[in-house]
Amino acid sequence: MIKVVVCGAGGRMGKRIISLIGDSEDVKLAGAIERSGSPYIGLDAGENAGAGHLDIGITDNLDLLADMADVIIDFTEPTAAIEHIKVSREKMLGIVIGTTGFSGRELDEISDAARIIPIVISPNMSIGINLIFKVIDDIARRLSRDYDIEIVEAHHRLKKDAPSGTAMRMARILAGARGLDLDKAGVYSRKGMIGERGRDEIGIQTIRAGDIVGEHTVIFCGPGERIEVTHKAHSRDNFAKGAIIAASWLSKKAPGLYDMMDVLGLRTK
Repeated sequence: MIKVVVCGAGGRMGKRIISLIGDSEDVKLAGAIERSGSPYIGLDAGENAGAGHLDIGITDNLDLLADMADVIIDFTEPTAAIEHIKVSREKMLGIVIGTTGFSGRELDEISDAARIIPIVISPNMSIGINLIFKVIDDIARRLSRDYDIEIVEAHHRLKKDAPSGTAMRMARILAGARGLDLDKAGVYSRKGMIGERGRDEIGIQTIRAGDIVGEHTVIFCGPGERIEVTHKAHSRDNFAKGAIIAASWLSKKAPGLYDMMDVLGLRTK
């Protein structure tokens, strides 16, 4: 049985992961972490997640709980996640990271840690969206430059980072497929007399409203036709299940930086 500590136990994703771990045959909850001062500290992790009493209190001491774990799952925010990675590295534990919004420097820190411990990092852990990652790469490689590419993503009003990590992953995949530098090709807003659309632009547009769980559409628009590839998340359960699958998979892996394409066996190159 693989023992997991969930960081961000009071958040939307943390609660769903804790709840769904109970349905897993090979993953067991060993601990639950929240930030210091969180109102969730001291609560039973299971009761807080609506999964019944588990006799596991939510705490802010990952250093202590890590001694009882095989893998850490992190859905927090970048600064906290980096601290959790440091603990994982010290304790030689694998970590699954669903947190998004990392800076370039923070991503470098994660890559450095992956030389010592196994890390799965993915902006979206659903099976469906990772299949779409694979599909849009193939489409972009096969279509001519006459097809413009736009990405539209929508999330709930409380989401802090924009564009979403998933949209940015899509943009990087599409830029790579076309041999473009996303820093130059990415267009994140349009207003006023901007002139004609650039041939090598990749538009990434953001919507924040209500309680939208997550929607992503990639549009390939060319002469006489339009192709749209859309993923709509109806709940957070697919993301939570993916994180649990990743934790189980990661427990057997050597140090390295992995993503859900590796976990799901979708990587072909």
